[in-house]
Amino acid sequence: MSVAVGAQNLTKSYGTVRALDRLTFDVEEGRFFVIFGPSSVGKTTTLRTIAGLEMPDEGRLMLSGTDMTRAPIRDRGVAMVFQSFALYPHLTVYDNFAYPLREEKTPSAEIKRRVKETAEMLRLAHRLDRKPNTLSGGEQQRVALGRALIRHPKILLLDEPLTNLDAKLRHDMRAELKRLHRQFGMTVVYATPDELEALSMGDEIAVMRTGAVVQQGTPDELYENPADLYVASKIGSPHMNLIEAKVGSSTTTVETGFASLPLPKLNSPVSGGEPIIVGIRPSDLQLAPAQGVDIAGRVQLLEPLGDVTIVSFAPDRQNLRIVLPELKANQIKLGDDLRVQVAPERIHIFRAHDGMALR
Repeated sequence: MSVAVGAQNLTKSYGTVRALDRLTFDVEEGRFFVIFGPSSVGKTTTLRTIAGLEMPDEGRLMLSGTDMTRAPIRDRGVAMVFQSFALYPHLTVYDNFAYPLREEKTPSAEIKRRVKETAEMLRLAHRLDRKPNTLSGGEQQRVALGRALIRHPKILLLDEPLTNLDAKLRHDMRAELKRLHRQFGMTVVYATPDELEALSMGDEIAVMRTGAVVQQGTPDELYENPADLYVASKIGSPHMNLIEAKVGSSTTTVETGFASLPLPKLNSPVSGGEPIIVGIRPSDLQLAPAQGVDIAGRVQLLEPLGDVTIVSFAPDRQNLRIVLPELKANQIKLGDDLRVQVAPERIHIFRAHDGMALR
């Protein structure tokens, strides 16, 4: 499959602040690609650079195999939806939709046809004569989307588009965006700090930190094989249990302050006594049968979430979490001693000094 967006060592600084630091990633054509990370890691600068609103100091930007690093905005075949919606408040919904087409000198009959088509697709046909400030947040978001989609862009850039919506609308708009992506088959690059959005929407995710991509992969790849502690702590809800430990003298065990665990098979050699970080997903812990236990601790907190419950327990002052089905969790009370096990292959090992995963 051909590459729609190729970022190659993009660097961008604003004074002493480096917003992009040799940023590199590829987006295959037709993918729903998510750029994920907390605030101030460079997500918006990345989208603005793809759109041509910012010029990189160094590096190359390839769009559909063509070097577009310095190309003007109108030649890129890209449309962008901003976090603030950026609608024209004095124009009706119809005129907000029509504006980019009028700028391109599109014939009036074609404008009318495309506005009607876009409004029907976004369920806004009954709102065309309204001004943006009379619409709900979800309707304003759909107008912003429609104004971008009406140009039939090859690449759609979405910068935290659901941040200003309530939880119910965010859920509905996630489904709407995925439907539009399937319908149009275009390439979507979507920036978000929200882990649920990233995992539920992305065909592929690039996890960003301080202006660079730390790891790129499918949601399953990032969840099962995080490249380092940063990715491990960002992907998965509830987040991975992280425990300071060291390699046992026989290099077959992991020694924590409260238990000896089996050391999984690694692709890098480790030495006895070496400091490491052990990572265990809450969903990978299992209640131990009577004859066996890896970790034991007293129950500190129960968080019922409907069909599952998050149970927090404390072996030797270390707070750990396990996810249990509701029926099993109903048998547990605050203050109970909880005994759990984990399969060796479900244990993640990270180097203590740099946080890199030892697979």
